[in-house]
Amino acid sequence: MPLLTTRPTIYLGTWSARTMWETGGVFQIASETRRYNLEVLGISETHRTQVGQQRLTSGELLLYSGHKEENVPYTQGVALMLSKQAQKALIGWESHGPRIIKASFKTKKLQSIVEKCPTKDLTILMRDLNAKVEIDNTEYEDIMGRHGLRERNENGERFANLCAFNKLVIGGIIFPHKRIRKITWTSPDHTTQNQIDHICINKTFRRTTEGVRIKRGADIASDHHLLVAKMKLKLKKHWTMGRTISQKFNTAFLQDTSKLNKFKIVLSNKFQAFHDLLNGEGTTVESNWKGIKEAITSTCHEVLGHKKHHHKEWITVDTLDRIQERRNKKAAINTSRTRAEKPRHKLNTQK
Repeated sequence: MPLLTTRPTIYLGTWSARTMWETGGVFQIASETRRYNLEVLGISETHRTQVGQQRLTSGELLLYSGHKEENVPYTQGVALMLSKQAQKALIGWESHGPRIIKASFKTKKLQSIVEKCPTKDLTILMRDLNAKVEIDNTEYEDIMGRHGLRERNENGERFANLCAFNKLVIGGIIFPHKRIRKITWTSPDHTTQNQIDHICINKTFRRTTEGVRIKRGADIASDHHLLVAKMKLKLKKHWTMGRTISQKFNTAFLQDTSKLNKFKIVLSNKFQAFHDLLNGEGTTVESNWKGIKEAITSTCHEVLGHKKHHHKEWITVDTLDRIQERRNKKAAINTSRTRAEKPRHKLNTQK
């Protein structure tokens, strides 16, 4: 079974979007996913209802889970955005309400382990948990380091107990980083900053994680920063028995005289070789049809090639300009030396 052409090191992320209902919201998240080379992005606070999946024109696949009832408020909601490579390794996914979504992937390292011990899985837990975890890791040395940001709150206590019970390591407080690289949430008035978004991995696969830090340059009009984990992991393609998608040949090339002449010559040569085989004994109508089909399709492959689909993005140029303008303002805020300078840029994060 061939491996995907992914890098030995892959990147996973988690982000609180605050909403995905605004025009261009999904496109903007997909754009940032490609910009930071993320294979899987966990998204919370999508405010989407129902359960389903959406394939984007740019190739990403969005799996979402929200309230299933009719006429409910657009609150909560979680989603996973998968790159083209991650989609090929997807085994299956499950919705568990508006706060939990689960997806399973096949990996190179997992394969030999799964065959011997099916209960051993690489488990990754990531989202905005509103849990503050302190520097003191007494009694939690196995699942957390000493690089937290603030004192542990009530949610942080429950979160630490959850990780200890399930042997999940909290990635964001294992690796030493500058304080600015740990802050995952900033209040709208820029006075309060916390580390409340987390990425966890089960202890068995602790060594696959090479680093966890935020990406301050990513922007989707949220008060949360994108949190990314760098992992040493290769996804393996999960083969499914499905219907093959037919591809169209680029017949527009036949309008070119040189291409048309080449097509005629190659096809004529293939038919000549096929004609010689027809003179032999034991030929049937079925074998003749297969021979003719093979001659035509192989010539098309060789001379014309497949037609490429160019998807037209529905997002407007004006929206793209506004996205870039917001990104520039956020960069200016991030590089402000004092708190007094931040309000000057007036970055609007209200929905």
